[in-house]
Amino acid sequence: MRQTKRANGGLLNDGFTDMVLDDDSNLAGKAVEQADKAVVFADLTGSTKLFELQGNTVATRVVTRCTQMLGKHFTVCGGRVVKYLGDGLLVLFDEGEVAVEAASRTRDVLYDFNLEQLNNVRTQLGLKVGIEFGSVIEQHGDCYGDAVNVASRLGDRAESNEILLGESLYACLAESRRVLCTSIDRIAIKGKTGLLKVWRYDWRHTAETTITTPLNLLSERVNVALMQRADIDLAGRHLQLMPADGALVIGRAESCGLVIDDRRVSRRHARIEWVGGQCTLTDFSSNGTWVKFGREVAPVILKRDNCVLHSTGTVGLGSAPEDFTTTTFSFQIISEEL
Repeated sequence: MRQTKRANGGLLNDGFTDMVLDDDSNLAGKAVEQADKAVVFADLTGSTKLFELQGNTVATRVVTRCTQMLGKHFTVCGGRVVKYLGDGLLVLFDEGEVAVEAASRTRDVLYDFNLEQLNNVRTQLGLKVGIEFGSVIEQHGDCYGDAVNVASRLGDRAESNEILLGESLYACLAESRRVLCTSIDRIAIKGKTGLLKVWRYDWRHTAETTITTPLNLLSERVNVALMQRADIDLAGRHLQLMPADGALVIGRAESCGLVIDDRRVSRRHARIEWVGGQCTLTDFSSNGTWVKFGREVAPVILKRDNCVLHSTGTVGLGSAPEDFTTTTFSFQIISEEL
């Protein structure tokens, strides 16, 4: 590291702080300010498969458009996009609460985008997010600091459709939002000494409790008048899910709309809902969910991910498809013009 000479004759490493303090440097007097910010790293998932299926030209256009839509969303929510990172972006917020709220609402942005762009493609783009709060230095269109490094690592560690929070960010949250966080213990992050406590923000739980109004608003965007419903059959129980019904939560908890008495099934295992004219199944369980469509041999395996249900099929909860003891239910998706 290059060293510069202090006015008092001592030597000082040439870093950000030095630029402000070193009177002999030609950078003296130039403001290199530090400020507390919530740092958000958001990366698309599913883009690799998209490139394989659609080729470089189409996939590049789709990914670029998606990241731009996400950037606009974060900006409208009060953030500032520092830079785009291929299939991701780096955003700064002044407040941790606002950053988490904005990240949780990307779910709606992705739903809209997938419906608009990928209707005829059997892959959907998801998002993994890492957020931390701390002192940040901005310079030359980039930003630096421990919070930036931690948020980046958390984004790398997150799974598809998962938001991971650093401990400093968690400390900024109101109690009403902390109850939506789950500690996933302490994990090692490259570049950090010791273990870092990490929290998972349950944006799906937020959707469970507030989904009715957004679903109604999205359903109104369908231009053609449709009669839509999902018929679900489980061991003699028959349910019908209409778009106006909101979300059907499946799990062991008594508060679920479809209660499953199986220890392999999570308390809130999965959710089925109508969004923008499509019936979507989302898994947020520990053991996963699989979906077999019609006569297709290979099932779709979901682990904290989602897929669009269509035609007829079978859903298995909490164990492998080859396990004949798996709790399963059948579905039929009906969508007819009126």
